[in-house]
Amino acid sequence: MHFGSGVPTVEVADLKDDDFLLDVREADEWQAGHAEGALHIPISEFVARYGELTEAAPQDGRVHVICRSGGRSAQVTMYLVQQGIDAVNIDGGMQAWAAVGRPVVTDEGKQGFVL
Repeated sequence: MHFGSGVPTVEVADLKDDDFLLDVREADEWQAGHAEGALHIPISEFVARYGELTEAAPQDGRVHVICRSGGRSAQVTMYLVQQGIDAVNIDGGMQAWAAVGRPVVTDEGKQGFVL
């Protein structure tokens, strides 16, 4: 995987509430706070756990990939596109998500924060 300029990208403001989110941050980042309903597969485990994504993702829907700032998610997005999956990188990641006031929650459903 490499970071390239051809990464399909979407702005946080363009996301709908029911869009499928894949969070590729590490466990400590996830536990601090994440988007409610997102699927969590850390980038360090992504290839090994790829099947979890294909089971959870909508068959004909788009996968919106998010990390802290957009770098790791861009790598995963490119990998998914190469696998023939309709995937887009969320520009600015969870930092942008929180900045525009989207909810950040913990596993317990409490207010979370972005590490």
